[in-house]
Amino acid sequence: MVLHEMLSYETLRLVWWLLLGVLLVAYAVMDGFDLGVAMLLPFAARNDLERRVAINSVGPVWEGNQVWLILGGGAIFAAWPQLYAVAFSGFYLAMFAILVGLILRPVAFKFRSKRPEPSWRSRWDWVLFGSGLVPTLIFGVALGNVLQGVPFRLESDMQIFYDGSFFGLLNPFALLCGLVSVAMLVMHGSAWLRLKTDGAVAERARRYGRIAAIATVLLYAGAGVALWLFVDGYRITSSVVPAGPSNPLLKTAEVHAGAWFAHYMAQPALWLVPALGLLGAMLAGLGLHLRREWFAMLASTLSIACIVLSVGVSMFPFLLPSTIDPRFSLTLWDSSSSHLTLFIMLVSTAIFLPLIMAYTSWVYSVLRGKVDADAISEERGHAY
Repeated sequence: MVLHEMLSYETLRLVWWLLLGVLLVAYAVMDGFDLGVAMLLPFAARNDLERRVAINSVGPVWEGNQVWLILGGGAIFAAWPQLYAVAFSGFYLAMFAILVGLILRPVAFKFRSKRPEPSWRSRWDWVLFGSGLVPTLIFGVALGNVLQGVPFRLESDMQIFYDGSFFGLLNPFALLCGLVSVAMLVMHGSAWLRLKTDGAVAERARRYGRIAAIATVLLYAGAGVALWLFVDGYRITSSVVPAGPSNPLLKTAEVHAGAWFAHYMAQPALWLVPALGLLGAMLAGLGLHLRREWFAMLASTLSIACIVLSVGVSMFPFLLPSTIDPRFSLTLWDSSSSHLTLFIMLVSTAIFLPLIMAYTSWVYSVLRGKVDADAISEERGHAY
């Protein structure tokens, strides 16, 4: 037996679909509080010392947290090359805006402290705010468009053409999803600031976090209602061949009202996923109200994980539907890399992912505790 045949093609496709979900959740949770702190910076911190406290709460870890975005992008590239081709070409301007924000963030971190003038530092504080808001909003808008489908088509030779525009992505439902993303990461950033800081910064973060938690519940519930009422889902109408060739044109599919809720209807236990998304946000708000820092952080993490996972549960097995012709839609059964490629990647992931997790855990363990404002004012032990 050839080694890679120990796991069937169907199993490897399913495993990589699950791994993609795990990587996206890891990025949303780990880098999410960095983005949330950036969005809160001009509001939760009112003077230079307070803003330095907020910045130093994420300063030692933000670069490491971005590794999950790189892993997620790499997983899409290697496991789902057609999805990568559509997303990174069709969403080119959106991706460019995200990258500009993510590039400006380290620039702002470094340049802010180069000069002492309040006007100089204030400008970079607003750059940090934008570097948190823009990627967060666009990530949510992208997920909203994935749920609706995007205008791409496939030729018989598998060439991919995207017929949409950047402004076409900014439709009402997608913008609602963007607001869900902003609210939940502000909630997450508030929980982090409450965990890592003391005094006025922590109290203001607590107030904003409670508001963001309520907004997350209302916006996420509203997005669910809008998905039911106004967004049609997709379903495969031909026989499903989980181990078949990677050619989306071999299947037939159709647009069907309520299709994104079919799995919940068939398996009621799946309602736990969106329910925990709502409950986690409620508990995060309660934890912030009661000043239970760890409880709020864990509840916020649960909410974000379940909100992201609910998209995958709704769409399975679709990865990216096509609004031009449902037959062009990409699913995990017909748009993956080869059997051998998926196996080699799984072996590599089994080796390196535990190392990344161990290193990340060690960093957070070493850097545990609250940021000391006195140490910052005395220029002791903090980078920013």
